[in-house]
Amino acid sequence: MPDSVATGHWATRRERGSFHLLKLTALAVRLLGRRPVTPVIALVVLYFFVTGRRARRAVADYQRRLAAWSGRDDLFPRRRAALAQYRAFGECMLDRFDLWRGKLTLAGVDMLDPDGVRGALLGGGRGQILVCTHLGNLDVCRAMAQIGEGVALNVLMHLPQAAHFNRLLAQLGDPRLRLMHVGDLDTATMLDLSQRLDRGEWIAIAGDRVPVHGGRTVAADFLGAPAPFPQGPWLMAALLRCPVNLVCCLKQGGRYRIHLRRFDDASGWDRSHRERIIGESVQRYADWLAQRCLDAPLQWFNFHPYWQGTNGASHAR
Repeated sequence: MPDSVATGHWATRRERGSFHLLKLTALAVRLLGRRPVTPVIALVVLYFFVTGRRARRAVADYQRRLAAWSGRDDLFPRRRAALAQYRAFGECMLDRFDLWRGKLTLAGVDMLDPDGVRGALLGGGRGQILVCTHLGNLDVCRAMAQIGEGVALNVLMHLPQAAHFNRLLAQLGDPRLRLMHVGDLDTATMLDLSQRLDRGEWIAIAGDRVPVHGGRTVAADFLGAPAPFPQGPWLMAALLRCPVNLVCCLKQGGRYRIHLRRFDDASGWDRSHRERIIGESVQRYADWLAQRCLDAPLQWFNFHPYWQGTNGASHAR
């Protein structure tokens, strides 16, 4: 859940909440169903909203920027817009619990795949990279890759910042889902990932989370102002020389829709122009993310200050 600590990088903040409480909630959903647990989740979300001043400001800052950039004043509720985004996060958590107990199947998910990325998943051959986002519910994509396609998926993420959630995911998840800490990407790990791609496994990594410890970033225009995006996904693609795709999963009209797009084939990137290519790739990703935010404006679950020169000082509505 979002943190209320007022200073420091997002990844240095201790995760709030208890692993045992999270596991107990998952067990309650499994035994009692979704409806009896929904009021409990609502209270938990309200607690984090009330106590998370810094996170509220970050959410309000994002909402203000998206509305101004798009010229649309109808994207968010006029009252308690930040709280509405927290509530959307609570619904996303309930959907995750439903996923873990097998309540969501392929028939309940729409697939928007104009470029035929899913065909590459099914076709065997060398694996590819999926650059994802904190917009929507990525767990749906993970579940569909495992249940529907039977694809081994290596998910690179910052594990310590969400230790409780990822520990529970590892206990309840499929053995074909492998969680990896992005801070462990040394030469040996990259060689291992290359071999996994050769075996037909895929790699998923977020493109909208600023790296820790001064990791390399690129400033891209996002919702009308410069914002730092990690170079990691694109550097990895260049080193592994494999195709790159974009993916997100949004809840629209009560149904989940997985958006898949072909992005580029890094095997054709000119190494002498890598810096320029990566910068252009980051900007294209930021443009794609901005458009997807318009599709589901309350579902970008980033609770940390994001833009350069801001500390999330907008007033939460």
